[in-house]
Amino acid sequence: QFFSTGRPIIDSSKSIIGAVEICKDMKEIEQLVHSISQPKQITFSDFIGTSPAIKEVISFAQKIANTDSVISIRGASGTGKELLAYAIHSESGRKGPFIPINCAALPEPLLESELFGYVGGAFTGARKEGKMGLFETANNGTIFLDEIAEMPLGSQARILRVIQERYVRKIGGTKE
Repeated sequence: QFFSTGRPIIDSSKSIIGAVEICKDMKEIEQLVHSISQPKQITFSDFIGTSPAIKEVISFAQKIANTDSVISIRGASGTGKELLAYAIHSESGRKGPFIPINCAALPEPLLESELFGYVGGAFTGARKEGKMGLFETANNGTIFLDEIAEMPLGSQARILRVIQERYVRKIGGTKE
């Protein structure tokens, strides 16, 4: 697929005498967007802590990075949970994106449609073509759910099902 844009060439009498067209491969554009929108790759070598506890956390994280495990990271606010998750993602070699989500920041009415997506016409105002959710977007990558305890219990239960079964059912959908 290519993205094409063109501009007319206009002479001094304001007559069009030609045109210039620029074509770019969409993969090239996607790579540029990814390089701008994604932060620097964070690895375990970026951690500077030297305490035995930090060394133990990093050692354990390195061991589990290559597994297909669901990981729970607990810690006080500002301790670097997201950075640790990103380092685990980087070390894992996963091809998909790292998608951090602050669950407390998602408005409750939009929460499930953002996380799970929806099929076309699932509710009033839904796009007719439907929408891919963040879980589906993170396919072959990592989804980091921050502040998950701040979500409504029903949404937490749906997320637990996704984590256990590794399947997502879009809102209004019948297939997983």
